[in-house]
Amino acid sequence: MSSAPPGAAPWRHRLYTIIFEADTPGGRAFDVALLWAIVLSVVLVSLESVGSIRDAYGPLLVALEWALTGLFTLEYILRVVCIAHPSRYMRSFYGVVDLAALLPSYLALLFPGANSLMVIRTLRLLRVFRILKLAHFNREAFTLLRALRASRSKIMVFLLAITTMIIISGTVMYLIEGNSDSGFTSIPRAMYWAVVTMTTVGYGDIAPSTPVGQFFAALLMISGYAILAVPTGIVSAELVRGPRTRDELVCPRCQAEDHVVDARFCRRCGAALGPGTTGPAPP
Repeated sequence: MSSAPPGAAPWRHRLYTIIFEADTPGGRAFDVALLWAIVLSVVLVSLESVGSIRDAYGPLLVALEWALTGLFTLEYILRVVCIAHPSRYMRSFYGVVDLAALLPSYLALLFPGANSLMVIRTLRLLRVFRILKLAHFNREAFTLLRALRASRSKIMVFLLAITTMIIISGTVMYLIEGNSDSGFTSIPRAMYWAVVTMTTVGYGDIAPSTPVGQFFAALLMISGYAILAVPTGIVSAELVRGPRTRDELVCPRCQAEDHVVDARFCRRCGAALGPGTTGPAPP
């Protein structure tokens, strides 16, 4: 993230410290208050969707929502004003989320009902990782993301196989149950039943009534349990295969951590990590 503009007025530096720095008392208080405001905003949107509460307290809920929207709008403007490179913030993940959290309120003026999209403000609660010093959990998140990326080809093949099975199963069940009153009125309807059955959800709104159809459904249910284990195994294999890190392996020069198990040099500055390695010596 960028910093306050060089040579800027003292108030801009102070504003930047409060808004973007969670290590200071003022910054921490600002972030905590912001999180509570976000939670309150999401609660208000949820309460407004309840008919009885909306009828009794509708004007009050709307007034509170607009008050919070005004505060969030002012906060976004201040973030843009006090930072050295506003475009970087606006294109960053948090910048996009902050802007997206404001748009539903103003869109609701043109499109009634769009204010329900304000639940996207829950994404702003991700700031709690920075406030509560939980940034080290990002490493585990990146490990999982890396495993998903590494296994995306296998997952695509798996989804293609599942789609094929759904089409075939739906077609077969339509041929078996299409003349009965069990609800298999078309192949798409039978494919919907196949999806529900293979995922072991089992809504029960459609069920086969003939012995042949019930036997085929039983086979599909059993195969569903086996199929569910496939994507889990794919991702788990990539997690085990992925590079593991050692928290105790600390660079003597820059104090960087999270190096791979067999690392010989620092991932950040290139300094030697242990005895038997050669590289720039720490100062």
